Amino acid sequence: MKNCQIFYMGKNKHRLAMIGGLAILTLIVSIVSLFLGAASLSATDVVSVLFGKGGNIQKQIVLYARLPRLCGCLMAGSSLAVSGVIIQRVLNNPLAAPNIIGVNSGAGLATVLCCALAPEAFYLTPLAAFLGALAGVMLVLFIAERAGASRITIVLSGAAMSSIFGAGIDAVITFFPDALNGYTDFRIGGVKNLSLVRLMPAFWLILIALLLAFSLSKELDLLLLGQETAQSLGLPAKLLRFILLLAAAALAGAAVSFSGLLGFVGLLTPHIMRRLFGEDSFMLLLSSALGGAALLTFCDLLSRILFAPFELPLGIVLSLAGGPFFIWLLLKQRRGGGNV
Repeated sequence: MKNCQIFYMGKNKHRLAMIGGLAILTLIVSIVSLFLGAASLSATDVVSVLFGKGGNIQKQIVLYARLPRLCGCLMAGSSLAVSGVIIQRVLNNPLAAPNIIGVNSGAGLATVLCCALAPEAFYLTPLAAFLGALAGVMLVLFIAERAGASRITIVLSGAAMSSIFGAGIDAVITFFPDALNGYTDFRIGGVKNLSLVRLMPAFWLILIALLLAFSLSKELDLLLLGQETAQSLGLPAKLLRFILLLAAAALAGAAVSFSGLLGFVGLLTPHIMRRLFGEDSFMLLLSSALGGAALLTFCDLLSRILFAPFELPLGIVLSLAGGPFFIWLLLKQRRGGGNV
């Protein structure tokens, strides 16, 4: 027994050390993102601006371009990754992710509708995106349960819903062509032309949803045992699944409201972190939040500097990384002979 306690203590210390390393990596990538870009600024210029000094041009670049962009990457990356963890666990499907099962597309349709019908009420966009994301995940869950909730059924249902929501987005833009500035950027996904004021409504929604997800991490572990087992332990499984999907929809919807239809963050990050930190939900949620933030910030940095002064859209960089990974995951599931 004593040896087991020593083993678990050592394992927890190792995980905490890895979490610390991941946090440091996220901080380093964030600092580099502030220092590098198409415009050439010295480290002294950036530090001076952050401490309230520097010239007007330097302030414009750092405070009104790079800093909001960095905040957008950190918020969208962490929220999409945690949303992916929740969706995969609640649906018990490693192929599920916000962009795969139509959650992002539902949020995108609601965002475009909000912009068309209430163009001045930008603070309502995250709420509208949340409702759209929730509608997307509930529709996919309903279709999958009616048709047989295999893994491929959920993926195919999500693909169908994404197509329908995408058609809805195109229809709204057809009738309201000025509803959304930078429509192409929205469809591809990116964090250009953000401001801290625009990010604030989404920030509060993401913060509340993250706190809710972390507070239910133990219950999320119990759900992995199966609905019947969870209920036998006194857990209201159906209500808990709904609350967790609410949190996942809020996270994905808030991210989509300002970053567009970014894909694969919610698929890539949970799988990578699961290999590093195991199946404990709290550690998986925490590591995915940090890993998603670091991944999206790094991809955004690449999109800015690879072909500078030209910029590659962030969504393209993510798709180039996530598309092959999703194909590999599908093939792995088929070879494993599981219920796909």
